[in-house]
Amino acid sequence: MDLQMRDRVYLVTGGSSGVGLATVRQLIGEGAKVLTCARDADRLSQVLAHEVPDASDRIVAVGADVRDRPQIDAVVDAGLDRFGRLDGVVNNAGGSRMAPLWETSLDAWRDEFDLKFSSVLNTVDAAREHLRASDAASIVNVNAVLSRQPETKLPATSAARAGLLNLSKTLSVDLAPDIRVNSVLLGLIDTGQWRRRYEDSGDQRPFAAWEADIVDDRGVALHRFGRADEVAAMILTLLSPIASYVTGSTLDVAGGVARYV
Repeated sequence: MDLQMRDRVYLVTGGSSGVGLATVRQLIGEGAKVLTCARDADRLSQVLAHEVPDASDRIVAVGADVRDRPQIDAVVDAGLDRFGRLDGVVNNAGGSRMAPLWETSLDAWRDEFDLKFSSVLNTVDAAREHLRASDAASIVNVNAVLSRQPETKLPATSAARAGLLNLSKTLSVDLAPDIRVNSVLLGLIDTGQWRRRYEDSGDQRPFAAWEADIVDDRGVALHRFGRADEVAAMILTLLSPIASYVTGSTLDVAGGVARYV
């Protein structure tokens, strides 16, 4: 299926690994041009040179912390200077804070909410007037099933993601009809975070055995972690012009882990 993304320009935050990197790769595969950022500029450049070596003329990569508005303004400006337009945004920067409720300090709570909200508000505000010039403007916020199904081991992240889901709905109304806004809710995706948790666990078994215990404990219907490319495919679908009548919606990419209706 042609996603109608050729020569369109998309901003992907957090493009140096995991879902962000997979999204960049698939956008390039669709013939799009990509503006991406990550905090570690050198690592971002090295990863992109390895993962999409023949696409340097279609990628602008900038080091930036999305919590800092001047830095994200500079990212958007760099993309406009190079490509002259912006058609969509994937708000992907983020992470998870695994700590019990009463072992999470107030500063940690503030930091978690700052990351989840500032990353989206800064990026959307910097991009929205440029997006309005597109005939198919779209935003996809990468969120998690935690937004609807709290995890006791991740209380701060669960609460922050619930707020982001609510904010995404507000944005979909506020920016309509010019810009569509949708969310992708992730379950257990095999990215660097899970690999680091496996290494930190000290478990001597192969990763697959450790993974099997976790998916059984969490009740993942498909009995495995998801892959970053599986998430990216759904992000591209919602981001693309073929989803032109979809806004304010959420799509679970979670292997059936969700227990809500």
